Amino acid sequence: MRYSAYHLPTLKESPAEAELASHQLMIRAGMIRKLAAGLYTILPFGLRSIRKVETIIREEMDKTGALEVFMPSLQPSELWHETGRWLHYGLELLRVQDRHGREFCYGPTHEEVITDLVRGDVKSYKQLPLCFYQIQTKCRDEIRPRFGLMRSREFSMKDAYSFDATDEEANDRYLAMIEAYDHIFTRCGLEFRSVEADSGAIGGDHSREYMVLAESGEDDIAFCSSCNYAANTEKAVVAPPKENFSTEHGTLPPIEEVSTPLIKTIEEVCAFLNVLPEDTIKCLIYETDSDAEKETHQGLVALLIRGDREVNEVKLANALGAQAVALASDETIFKALTLTTGFIGPVGLDIPIYADNELKEKRRYIAGANKSDTHLKNVDLKRDATITAYGDFRSIETSDPCPMCGEKTISLCRGIEVGHVFKLGTKYSEAMNANFLNANGKEET
Repeated sequence: MRYSAYHLPTLKESPAEAELASHQLMIRAGMIRKLAAGLYTILPFGLRSIRKVETIIREEMDKTGALEVFMPSLQPSELWHETGRWLHYGLELLRVQDRHGREFCYGPTHEEVITDLVRGDVKSYKQLPLCFYQIQTKCRDEIRPRFGLMRSREFSMKDAYSFDATDEEANDRYLAMIEAYDHIFTRCGLEFRSVEADSGAIGGDHSREYMVLAESGEDDIAFCSSCNYAANTEKAVVAPPKENFSTEHGTLPPIEEVSTPLIKTIEEVCAFLNVLPEDTIKCLIYETDSDAEKETHQGLVALLIRGDREVNEVKLANALGAQAVALASDETIFKALTLTTGFIGPVGLDIPIYADNELKEKRRYIAGANKSDTHLKNVDLKRDATITAYGDFRSIETSDPCPMCGEKTISLCRGIEVGHVFKLGTKYSEAMNANFLNANGKEET
């Protein structure tokens, strides 16, 4: 084709809304044009690039024995109600109604649709194993679309789904997909890491996330330079402390109330009492998504963490079995507990209390007194509070030892998620009654 007949509208200047170099260059090179927030038209030059990536993906997926299909992007709500995700997937699920008032959604993913297909067609172990994949448009109603194609509301995605008769077959498929993804990103010339990740709304017991290393990435990756450990910081395990309550001996002084007028933050408490942040406890009150839906506050929980640490809310939600958690508002806390934010502590607190493992390291802490303008000194959690459970509830930091080898401290870098492999087990098959007859004529999931 002659250049004079080709549509390649290049620009000398970068648009004001394009923050990242990749976004700027794609617009300037005539690859994409913005239609609305998070919606882009792919121009001929951009589409040529995408087709080349799709060719690599198809070649590697075909090598695994996966079969290509193409499923509708519009999905009936009934399928999502079967798995419970219609209510629990979140606001990213773009819901619509047809002219008859029937509810549909634009698919952000296709677990329900493919499971419905297989339960209708597959009846015998002789038809298994099977694996299907598609390259198709997905929609997610992002609260804040940004960075061009990196976080958009409509995008093209390869998704694959396998169906196996045994755990062994499923595990083999899981490993085959990981190998295929390694090949795909290597052939694309990307510097990437495969990391442990939280499965989120998709579910499953295990998952591997693929991150391209880039400072413009939205995700933090924790990794060890001594061993192969790497994980998304949402999933990264903090090694438990070597010390615990039993290692500290001697008589502990009694609790002492101290007046701290208008002193609420950890920084203010440390300056006022001349202590270090690691000598303090933050007591944060959370409510879960189920509490919010029911408009009740009887399910409030307290989370204790060292004053200089940050809570990992994904870990907390997983420990509570919640879809999500959120800090309770000052109004909610006062209405339910008659307590003022900034002076809340574990002593005498009459709700479930979860504490980070690190608080086992010593016995003398400073915490809120559950009374305005007052804190407590010499708080011993074992003596003075009722802890529902200890666990790993904080975000990993560069000073933490590697949880796998323990030889080196953790390093952090930024990454862009480009792929995710999930080991789902029977999550969707059970919910949607996708069964088959085994060699003995017995029905299995």
